[in-house]
Amino acid sequence: MGWWQVGADTLAGSRFVISPLAEAVASLMLLERAAAAHPGERAWLEAHLPAYRRRAAEDPVSALVIRSALAPRWTADFLAFAPVPAPPGQAPPPFAEELARMRATPPEQARADLAVTLGGPLPAALDRDDLAERAADAVEWVWTRTVLPDWPRRRRVLEADVLARTAQLGRGGWAEALNGMRPGIRWLGGSRLQINAYDNPPRELGSAQLLFVPVTPHRCWVGWDVPRRYALVYPCSGALAEAGRGPVPTALGALLGPARAAVLVLLASPLSTTQLVALTGQGLGSVGRHLRILRDAGLVRRRRAGRSVLYFRTETGDVLVRGAD
Repeated sequence: MGWWQVGADTLAGSRFVISPLAEAVASLMLLERAAAAHPGERAWLEAHLPAYRRRAAEDPVSALVIRSALAPRWTADFLAFAPVPAPPGQAPPPFAEELARMRATPPEQARADLAVTLGGPLPAALDRDDLAERAADAVEWVWTRTVLPDWPRRRRVLEADVLARTAQLGRGGWAEALNGMRPGIRWLGGSRLQINAYDNPPRELGSAQLLFVPVTPHRCWVGWDVPRRYALVYPCSGALAEAGRGPVPTALGALLGPARAAVLVLLASPLSTTQLVALTGQGLGSVGRHLRILRDAGLVRRRRAGRSVLYFRTETGDVLVRGAD
């Protein structure tokens, strides 16, 4: 298995960050591999895959660059580098600013990165100096055509995920916050963080900053900007599912109303009102009213976690949802 040696100073400075570029790269991966993890991704692919494939057919060299950069077991470093985090409390860096770093990849580095992903010499068609530029053009196309129109909603979902992870961190430390984040990740103890199940040599992070970057597509990878930053990109579970399309039992919807029932179903684990707004697509006022009624009925309780208030089902609420199922 692959693992990183993470010192106390690095762990203390670790952060959850949102990266528009990581979101675009994850969406590119989804389009390139055309394999949906859930119905929301399937609908998204049906909407955008035909145009993506037309673009690939019209520019076969760029299509080969992307196909080579997204090898099954490894992603080329110039596509997967660690983002530069914004100062606490500020918005993430603009997409154009992040993309400029990719475009600035030296040609010899881009060729070397692709040789690693391919496991050997590059084909003749890739013996050129504009590999990173072509990759950046593809990422920009994906961002503009498929991500940007939906970015406000996606960003709310990402912010909700960061809030939930931060609450887990406060309750149970890094082990609880990291375990289950993505396949193969878990805290091993002894300052060791398992990052995947591959038989890779361990890596000492030294004094580098460690970043955790959520994305809405069900994709995950690691990236770095040695020796300053390392990043773990992980998927938000079900984040591309259509708003309000949670698994609400028919009987429960008839009893409480579909919108209120959707809130109760989601509260199997503690969530804030911000998270519920992002996950249900309902307005803040509507979610607040549902929570107040559910609390008055004894189906939901709340508790404070740092600066957030988290809501969760009571035993009575659990019984009601299980009975409706």
